[in-house]
Amino acid sequence: MGAAIPLIIDTDTAQDDCVALLVGLLDPLADLRAITMVAGNVGFERQILNAHMTLSVAGRLGQVPVYLGCRRPLVREWVSAEYVHGDGAGGLTMDFDGLEPQAQHGVDALIAHTAAAPGEITVVCIGPLTNVAMAAIKDPSFVTNVKALVIMGGSNNARGNITAAAEYNFYVDPEAAKTVFEAGFASITVVPWAPVTLRDAVFPREQLARIARIDTPIARFFATITETTLGFNESVGIDGSTHPDSLTAALLLHPELVTASGQYAVDVETGSELTRGYAAMSWGVHELVPNATVVESVDAAGFADYLVDLLATETTPDRQLR
Repeated sequence: MGAAIPLIIDTDTAQDDCVALLVGLLDPLADLRAITMVAGNVGFERQILNAHMTLSVAGRLGQVPVYLGCRRPLVREWVSAEYVHGDGAGGLTMDFDGLEPQAQHGVDALIAHTAAAPGEITVVCIGPLTNVAMAAIKDPSFVTNVKALVIMGGSNNARGNITAAAEYNFYVDPEAAKTVFEAGFASITVVPWAPVTLRDAVFPREQLARIARIDTPIARFFATITETTLGFNESVGIDGSTHPDSLTAALLLHPELVTASGQYAVDVETGSELTRGYAAMSWGVHELVPNATVVESVDAAGFADYLVDLLATETTPDRQLR
């Protein structure tokens, strides 16, 4: 087994974001240095609770610092995805007494952690890119101190999931996404919603039943938090639970799961309400300089097996979920 990979997860913690945190917390190849919170899927305070519940069920409460970042997009009003995720945790709760996030702002934490280990830390971005854009604006050395960004966002010349054109993370803060792709990061990898997630990271009910039979604390947690989103997905014609965020974290740690990728020039639409947040991904024929690697396909069965194995990990939760 290789050396653990230092990473920070920047998240809007709901449903599969929680599963991505489990990847960072439990995979032996992950050295999770911090969790930073960004406005996205559900209400900001709810996201904080969901992160603490995930840490607790993994038996890691208090071991990984949680920092609170931007509570709204750069220039726009926040757009919720609660109609998809509910509270993002399937109604679960626990005793949150005494649990406090770090005092340092999430943007400053991103800057400080990467400055303390220049060229070592990868930021896994599974929410809107507000924190990462703000860090690049506030301290340009952040761009050079980061080893890489691995971003769940956009669609590769394919359909969106909040509008016909746009994937949610880029739609919520398109100015931040555009800023990030123009900032000059040495390495950006994009895991898009379509076609990759819709083809390679959807777990139908029979797969979810396989996970339910594992019956570990984290498998039970997984089953509960995915139920609301599963119901929404089936109502719009997606045959299962979608897992783009955990896929993104897994691909950093296990790049062998990637079966095809390409170099693209990625830009994000900010000037049109019709196509707000659309990710224009140019595949090399338009005389544009590539700024990202875009994942085109992954080993779907391999990813499913990976997640099943991860959810079979026995943990001792720090606090009882109810």
